[in-house]
Amino acid sequence: MSTDARVAHNAAASRYEILLGDTLAGFAQYRLRDGSMVFTHTEVRGEFGGRGLGGMLVGAALDEARAAGLRVVPLCSFVAWYIEKHPEYRELVDDDYRGLVDAPE
Repeated sequence: MSTDARVAHNAAASRYEILLGDTLAGFAQYRLRDGSMVFTHTEVRGEFGGRGLGGMLVGAALDEARAAGLRVVPLCSFVAWYIEKHPEYRELVDDDYRGLVDAPE
């Protein structure tokens, strides 16, 4: 992972952004609904792939959701995958959407 990467919350655009210096490397789009942060799309630009930036981005967004007392709805498949792989975030998932992060047995 690049050491100069940073995550910024762009509330006006309803997304978290990961920046390398001044370059936008990716984002996680969300919308707020009834006390939940609904993640709809996550994207890391191709030239920045494979560096762990998506995980850094989503982890920071989930940490902020937790700090704000929000539930999480992982409609974005990457966010659902990340939560499945990092069970410490599972408690954030709205009960109606737990099936999106439960690994099949």
